[in-house]
Amino acid sequence: ISGQSCPHTAPATLSATRILLLLLLATFPALAQSLQACPTSHSMSGSKDVSASINDRMNLELKGWFTETNEMWKGQAMAIKVEEILFEGSSDYQKVGVYKTSDYGNMMTLDGVIQSTQRDECAYHEMIVHVPMFLHPNPEHVCVIGGGDGGVLREVMRHPSVKSAELCDIDSVVIEQSKIHLKHLACGFDDPRSKVTVGDGMAFIASKTAQYDVIIVDSSDPDGPAGTLFGEKFYKAVYNALKPGGVVCSQGECMWLHTPLIKSMLDFCGGLFGSTGYAYTTIPTYPSGQIGFLINTKESGRELHKPIREADDAFIEGCNYYSTEIHQAAFVLPEFARKQLGIPRRKLA
Repeated sequence: ISGQSCPHTAPATLSATRILLLLLLATFPALAQSLQACPTSHSMSGSKDVSASINDRMNLELKGWFTETNEMWKGQAMAIKVEEILFEGSSDYQKVGVYKTSDYGNMMTLDGVIQSTQRDECAYHEMIVHVPMFLHPNPEHVCVIGGGDGGVLREVMRHPSVKSAELCDIDSVVIEQSKIHLKHLACGFDDPRSKVTVGDGMAFIASKTAQYDVIIVDSSDPDGPAGTLFGEKFYKAVYNALKPGGVVCSQGECMWLHTPLIKSMLDFCGGLFGSTGYAYTTIPTYPSGQIGFLINTKESGRELHKPIREADDAFIEGCNYYSTEIHQAAFVLPEFARKQLGIPRRKLA
């Protein structure tokens, strides 16, 4: 700019980095103001100062946003714009939050982790319920471990064969707040076929023997009060609680993030149950936009991607995600996951 030639001076054309910075400043005026307000000693003086400066500027733009970070998905975050805090509090087990969001409807979080939003909960609740339910010829007695928001129970009650559905969740606050703020999920609690127990899921299922046709484990992640629901001891109790021909489907974490955990569960379940498999669904507000399901049957030789009963048109009309075709496709994993989990390729018929 001074007019003196220098062999090390950058060319006059704007670099990609400078263009990006200018676009950011034009898009976010608050960022430009914060840059102007920063003292010169704060700029580029060291990695720690730079990080602090970046965080300060980001926080200016993230006010009014719920931001999810967790050690189980290091190096990434999810942010949802919040219009109103409907509830924030702590139970005996975890922090519970319910928020009205700008684009995802009402949202529940546990210990700062998103559990459900109105916009995309169908992808999780329909799949964790209808995949195992359509793998059973006549599911009459169903157990739900966890699932205190009521979404799983709502979907279970769509099956006319069901005579009873027992739900056991450890946290009464989750159930209470769902009934107040998540009525679209909690409607299943009003069905006379349902029975709710507040207590420890492990102790509850361990007290049952050959009682259920289908068991659905709708747990939060294993770094909280649901940790015992991911171990071999729990699945031995589940096996004993199932009737002959019974099916269990569990929240199975994310193939992009948790393949060692998933592999260990597949291994010990494979040695316990007759048939074991892994399916998945896509859901925007869960880590990496995906979550899986660990599915086991007492009966050997089952092709889990093939429903025993096929949902009729009227049933599918009431779904937003599940279909017979989605059921079949959900067991086809990307090659990286299939290889890491040791699942054989399924040849085309």
